[in-house]
Amino acid sequence: MHKSTTRYLLVLLAVLGLAAAGCGDDSSTSSSTTAASTTTATKITGVITVLAAASLTDSFREIGIAFEAANPGAKVTFSFAASSALATQINQGAPADVFAAADTANMDKLTAASGAGVYAAPVTFATNKLSIIVGKGNPKGITGVADLAKSGLIYVTAAPDVPIGAYAKQVLDKAKVTVTPKSLEADVKSVVNKVTLGEADAGIVYTTDVKAAGDKALGVVIPDDLNVIAMYPIAVTKATKNSAAATGFVSFVTGAAGQTILAKYGFTKP
Repeated sequence: MHKSTTRYLLVLLAVLGLAAAGCGDDSSTSSSTTAASTTTATKITGVITVLAAASLTDSFREIGIAFEAANPGAKVTFSFAASSALATQINQGAPADVFAAADTANMDKLTAASGAGVYAAPVTFATNKLSIIVGKGNPKGITGVADLAKSGLIYVTAAPDVPIGAYAKQVLDKAKVTVTPKSLEADVKSVVNKVTLGEADAGIVYTTDVKAAGDKALGVVIPDDLNVIAMYPIAVTKATKNSAAATGFVSFVTGAAGQTILAKYGFTKP
């Protein structure tokens, strides 16, 4: 064979070899890309305990169901009470992965605590307003905050360290109305129960609580100049033993799915 012909064939074979190698690289890259694109995020699994303000009871129960449906390996257990009581429990070592409060003051008790506390800065996930709750048919004819001072009217509230008790006091102070409560209840749900059972004539609660009471009670609007905006912060606690699931729950509450459920129950966005 002629030397020039032999040289030509060798060059041609070399070029074809490089082309084949190039195709092999593209295939490898393509396979890697496909594998990367089909890799799923780490699944949220395990049990978490969420301590939440009493006013969040119905909405958070539904959020818990939705969260578990979205994360089949996860389980949420709840404990609902006054934010003040829950903050104290956490600081005393009660097991909790997430804390959702009805005010910033009680969340601050955790952020300021040396032993307990939270992992990161709390996030405000919802707001609320206040209403006067009265019995079905409004038998005492209450039309506004001033009527709460009527002689013989039984008014109930909560202690000043309980969010609804503090908020109610702010409303009364703004209206310059002095009312002596018949009793100081443990939380806002207890105030609602007193009124719906006929054991009290009125109380100041969240607008969401009036909505939740349905036809068992009526709400009397508190005008904006006398009203208070309740802020709801949420955070993962330092004591959590499942930070991935706890963080995932907080993200779910602040995300689109959680916000839709909260709006259904009457909560407003931050």
